[in-house]
Amino acid sequence: MTLQSELDSLLHSARVPGLARDHAALLDALDLGSSGGKRFRPWLVTTVHAAFDGEQPEPVVDAVAAATELLHTAFVIHDDVIDNDDTRRGRSSVPGLFRSDAAELGTAPDDRDTYSRAGAILAGDLALAAAIRAVATCGADAAATHRLLDLLDATLHASAAGELADVRLALSPEMPGAEEAIAVTEHKTAVYSFVLPLQAGAVLAGADDAAVRALGEIGRCLGIAFQLHDDVMAIFGDPAETGKDPLGDLREGKRTPLMVHASQTDAWARIAPHLGDPELTEAAASAVREALQECGSRHHIEDLAEGHLTVAREHARSLGLECSLLDPLVEQAWRMTPTALTRAAQVGAA
Repeated sequence: MTLQSELDSLLHSARVPGLARDHAALLDALDLGSSGGKRFRPWLVTTVHAAFDGEQPEPVVDAVAAATELLHTAFVIHDDVIDNDDTRRGRSSVPGLFRSDAAELGTAPDDRDTYSRAGAILAGDLALAAAIRAVATCGADAAATHRLLDLLDATLHASAAGELADVRLALSPEMPGAEEAIAVTEHKTAVYSFVLPLQAGAVLAGADDAAVRALGEIGRCLGIAFQLHDDVMAIFGDPAETGKDPLGDLREGKRTPLMVHASQTDAWARIAPHLGDPELTEAAASAVREALQECGSRHHIEDLAEGHLTVAREHARSLGLECSLLDPLVEQAWRMTPTALTRAAQVGAA
């Protein structure tokens, strides 16, 4: 069974007597939210399971792999609600889909926000429930299933705390310290995108606790590096490649490590007035990019990302996973610039 077939099976398993239109709208939203993407989280599960010579039947591994993708789907949908994003990577987001639906229903413009939020929150909840169900019924033995559910529970709590902290910091008039900004990066992204799938694959393979802990450290470092790079590319990257609005993070006032570093430089006076400005223009954003470049913040964050990638490589070498795990991940799932990819490869070869 393909991953998409597994996702469809999990998301379309229930039937609702009556209210067919509303249930269909939620299923359409789930189909939108779970389609596309690089699917590297499921790939991490299956790759680690194979690397540790796991002998779980394919349906068991596929169910857990699908759960990591459904968790991603749920978090993305909820994140778009929190950030008021009607588009994602050049197409409608789930909130955007419900907003369009509200317009077709003739809903008053002032009420469309309510319908959009309600539909997206409920769709995200269904994706989250499906992820938990996929793990609980995956077919692994009771001990492995319990370990997987413990990992999932810890992931949910960490990711929720990271998301809330991200919102809190964006609304705060004060800039956080570098340690807190990195902690948000770790909990909001690294834990569910890297730590969980890596450790889940190892648990399925029957790996010992030491290996599972080492994979957790690999995932933590990879996730931080990934998000640091993503923060840079969100401002400096080509929207056609990143799928992101290059003004989005600045308009939302994101307190990323990039901005934390900049706040400690002489260039901050040129940047601060534009951070959190909902009316930010491209001309002003261009001036911010220039200031971030000149004060060394971009270079600092890129170096910090590469430092975390180096630590991840060291741990991966100790488990014999660098070639099978790290290299393909960096080359295929990491949206790095060619220059950064070259530098990362040199670090790995050193």
